[in-house]
Amino acid sequence: MLHGYIAFEIQAEIIKKLPFKSLIRFRSVSKAWKSLIHSHDFITYHSNHSIKVPYILLTYDGSNSSMQNNGLSFANDGYNYNKHTYVSIVDDETFPLQKVSLTLPRLVKMLQRPSVIGCSHGLLCLYNEDDCYSGNGTFVLWNLSIGNAVAVVVRDYVKYETVLGFGVCRETMDPKIVMITHGDSAWDNESVNFTPLEVKVFALSTGAWRRPRCNLPSKSVKFYYRRNSVDVGGVLYWLACDTVIADCQIRSKCNLLVSFDITTEEFREVNLSDRLAPPYDNLSIYKLRESLVVYERDIDVVWMMEDGVPKTFTKLFVIRKPYPPIVYVFVRGFRKTGEPLVQTEEYPPSPRLLGVYDPVSKRVHNIEIDGIHKSFSVHSYTETLLLLDQPNDKVFDTKILKKRG
Repeated sequence: MLHGYIAFEIQAEIIKKLPFKSLIRFRSVSKAWKSLIHSHDFITYHSNHSIKVPYILLTYDGSNSSMQNNGLSFANDGYNYNKHTYVSIVDDETFPLQKVSLTLPRLVKMLQRPSVIGCSHGLLCLYNEDDCYSGNGTFVLWNLSIGNAVAVVVRDYVKYETVLGFGVCRETMDPKIVMITHGDSAWDNESVNFTPLEVKVFALSTGAWRRPRCNLPSKSVKFYYRRNSVDVGGVLYWLACDTVIADCQIRSKCNLLVSFDITTEEFREVNLSDRLAPPYDNLSIYKLRESLVVYERDIDVVWMMEDGVPKTFTKLFVIRKPYPPIVYVFVRGFRKTGEPLVQTEEYPPSPRLLGVYDPVSKRVHNIEIDGIHKSFSVHSYTETLLLLDQPNDKVFDTKILKKRG
């Protein structure tokens, strides 16, 4: 053995212990190191064993002036996408001082009107809403830390009511998009003829859509259209409503959660507590650390589900309107500390501001970001190497499997 030579296997074990930013830099040391860091096995190991720095992603519709006033900047590249803004903030004791406006990948810039489907393991899933009625659609998976992105173009997909979800398999670290579709006349206030759901799953590892061999939710379950899913511990959750039928008539409805395990691809119906079950459209769901949170919007109560146990919810706190001139407070997400990030409205009307609500003092601490009404979304994420094993800007041109006759 030559003096000073270290076997590559030992180098690999040392590299495994490096933090994220060092790994990104050290790809330029040698082709062998780059090949190792870009390999799927290394990415999976790093995803499951690395110490992760928490971040908050804010997406909202704003203006150039508001961004500049907030000390943020971005390149004027000729595209007219600067009103839809993506801001990353380190979620530690310095919050919200370490914030930066993210540079948009080319594939994200191509989306005319992107909608956030979900955020999982440092990947943001966007969907092009403008294609809802054309028969075509475009998903983009974006690594928020390194800027890599891939697109999934869908052609001739079913144009009925569809809910979407996105998550990453906790074992294989395979990103998956879930599409759940009702029939054309699946459900209304008078009908008792329920059409079965159709479920399609796109896995990045295969680059194709397929129908999973799994149990489906009851035919009487109706998903709330255009509601985001939430990924908690490798399980997707959606808000839904179930219908009880008696004497061929709809007698009652109740809210519930529908979950989908990204690894086993099994559905489960999760009953809400009696307090949350009545079928009013007043609930929103969020992720708080590794727990699911249900927010009652009309009375501003925040509940946390206990270890995934149905009907077991603990009240965390009630959000009080702090003081004039604030007249409305809307929860948009949560910090790792448990404090909600809220959008406030004032009277007389002023720009909608984002702030952190302190449940103890009942006060809102402004973080100096303003945006258009209802445009804010908040997602927690961590740095990841996912997508490094894919060519940047790769486009998967896919077709949805047609329903069997």
